[in-house]
Amino acid sequence: MFLFYISHNLRLSVSKKKIMKKKQSNKYNVVVGIPSYNESDSIPYVTRTVAEGLEEYFPDKKCIIVNVDNNSPDNTEEAFLDTKTRIEKKYISTAHGIRGKGNNILSLFNFAIQVGAEVIIIVDADLKSITKEWVEYLGRPVVDGYDYVIPLYSRHQFDGTITNHICYPVMFGMLSMDIRQPIGGEFAFSPKLIKYLLKQPWAESTKQYGIDIFMSLNAALGGFKICQSGLGTKIHKASAPKLGIMFEQVIETLLTILVQNKDAWMTRNNGDFFVPDTFGLKDLAEPQELDINILDLKEKGQTEFSKYQTDIKELLEPYAFSRIHEMFEVEVFDLTILLWTQVFYSLVYRYDISNSSKDRKKIINSLKPLYFARSLSFNYHTWKYNVKYSEMEIRKSALGFASQKYYLWGLYSKGNNLKPDKTKKSSR
Repeated sequence: MFLFYISHNLRLSVSKKKIMKKKQSNKYNVVVGIPSYNESDSIPYVTRTVAEGLEEYFPDKKCIIVNVDNNSPDNTEEAFLDTKTRIEKKYISTAHGIRGKGNNILSLFNFAIQVGAEVIIIVDADLKSITKEWVEYLGRPVVDGYDYVIPLYSRHQFDGTITNHICYPVMFGMLSMDIRQPIGGEFAFSPKLIKYLLKQPWAESTKQYGIDIFMSLNAALGGFKICQSGLGTKIHKASAPKLGIMFEQVIETLLTILVQNKDAWMTRNNGDFFVPDTFGLKDLAEPQELDINILDLKEKGQTEFSKYQTDIKELLEPYAFSRIHEMFEVEVFDLTILLWTQVFYSLVYRYDISNSSKDRKKIINSLKPLYFARSLSFNYHTWKYNVKYSEMEIRKSALGFASQKYYLWGLYSKGNNLKPDKTKKSSR
């Protein structure tokens, strides 16, 4: 009887240990996600480099690399899983027919919460310049107590045009936050921030290309501890300004979150700028070369302006419309920082007071040719100068958005809408 008792308790003890071991095996300290769609040619290099970084800089942590994919038909899954690494790998895909970077990141966030991750990192699958140090530069600040790490790298002045001409100036001017790459592509998160983001409304545009600005705006508006990390040069599949769905999704997400959180930026001190702590590289190398076809950009801009000219005339003040109409008419683009800021702010206000999704869609479509006019104006002005000079011009644009915040306030005051609209639900 006594022997049976001992034997029974030993079996229970062994069984408990097995359960505990099983639970522990499902725990990962560091999760690195690589969102992808049709990246079989580039994802092996990114995966190997990430694995090297995890081995060197987080040797005492249990790590995993997760490819969050959209059922890529080009064998991205096989390319990822067949890449030899000593770090564990996992492939997760959205359901057949479900696309979008935001959907991929949503899958990553849910996985990270399930495995109790302490540090979550995201890197793009098309990177050519990633080094193993990027894992350290992005992940270490989270270990040290930061909730959100945003990349800081050198990019050609014609790359990242939505960032340069809209997202960065908006973060600087409306939120008083000097965050240079709010939609950069490489980020790191604390679990606290991820849990917060999962509780926010995820619109369809957020589940697509709007995900980066969704994360950055919510981290800023939610009061999380934010820093930047110098990564060096970003070399990837760069592209010129996009008129298509990417622009629409980023801008829809941006404008929707801004008007939902109007009370935050309407009352924010216009002269008190938040400058995040910076880690990683201090000196950033020269950016990759990037050639653009100016004639092609002009033709696309002309097409969009012709398509939405009636709506633009209705939305803008007469002087602003006449200046922009003249630019497209004579093909000489000089949309100044001052005029661009006032045009953008007037459309933010219009977007806020619009009562239908149809009207809001009209505003987003009208912004396309205006954004192109600003991009072309910037390109004409900076093409013969170096990147350092171009960065100074982008900084001037951000300062212009900050100085013209009074113009935006004036629009609300004129519309008897200066006080925050308490009937609108905040996303925070």
